[in-house]
Amino acid sequence: MEIGVTVRVMGPQATRTLLGDCARAAEDAGFESLWLADHIAIPPDDAEGSGGRYLDILATLAWLAGITSRIRLGTGVLVLPYRAALPTAKQVATVQELSGGRVLLGVGIGWMEPEFRALGVDLRARGRISDATLDFLNRAFAADEVELNGQRFLFRPRPERPPVLVGGRAPHALVRAVKYGDGWFPMSRNPANLVAPIAEYHAMTAAAGKPRGNVTASVHLPLQDRAASRDLATQYRAAGVDRMVAAVRYDDLAGYRAQLDVLRDLRTV
Repeated sequence: MEIGVTVRVMGPQATRTLLGDCARAAEDAGFESLWLADHIAIPPDDAEGSGGRYLDILATLAWLAGITSRIRLGTGVLVLPYRAALPTAKQVATVQELSGGRVLLGVGIGWMEPEFRALGVDLRARGRISDATLDFLNRAFAADEVELNGQRFLFRPRPERPPVLVGGRAPHALVRAVKYGDGWFPMSRNPANLVAPIAEYHAMTAAAGKPRGNVTASVHLPLQDRAASRDLATQYRAAGVDRMVAAVRYDDLAGYRAQLDVLRDLRTV
C-alpha cells in the first residue's frame, strides 16, 4: 500500500517557506505522493482554522513541481464545477508536462453551498458539470485535435493523461469513477465501511471490461499513537485500499516532520 501525505495550503501554515520546507521533507522522507485541498471562497462564518486563507490548488501544484523532483503531486480533490473545462484541462496538462508526469488528479463535485453561490454556479448542477468536464478531459488527453462548443482546436502540450481518481461516496461516485476515471478516492475514518463499496467498485470495473481501478483513501490516523495508527493502516490495506493519503496536522516544520516519522513506519504495512 502506497502512502501519501497532505500539506497545508490553508491558514497561517500556507506560507512560501513552510510549504516548501514541508514538501521537500516529505520527498526526502521517501513518501510516494503529496496532496493539496481545494477551496476558493470560504465564507466568514466558516473560516475557523484557515481564516479564509487558501492558496489556489493548481497554481500551488505547479510551484511544488518546480521545487521537488520525485514525489508525486495530487489534488485531493480538485472541485470540477468551480472551473471551466478547457482552462482546467490546460492547467492540468501544463503541470503534468512540467512536473515530468507526476500529477495524480483527484477530482470531486463539491459540497460547500456558499462557494457555489459565490461562483454563480447551481449546486444542483454540480454532477452534470463534473461529468461534462471529465468527458472533455478524457477527450483532450486522447488526441491533439479536440472539439468544444463546436470549435476544433489543438490541445498541446499533450502529455500522458494523469490518473483520474474520482472522489465521493458510493454509489454515484463509483459510477462516475468507472465511466470516467482510473480509480475511486473516498474519505474514510473507518476501514470497515470501505469493504463493501470497494468490492462493488471492482465488480463494476470488471463488468465494464476495464482494468481493476485504484482505490486511494483519504484518512485520519491517530498519529500520536503509533500502535493505533499501524493497526488502522493494516485494516485499510485489508479492506482493499491501494493508497492511503494521511492528513497531517502541524504548526511548524518540526511538527510536520514528527508526524512524517510516524507515517514512515507504516510503509511496511
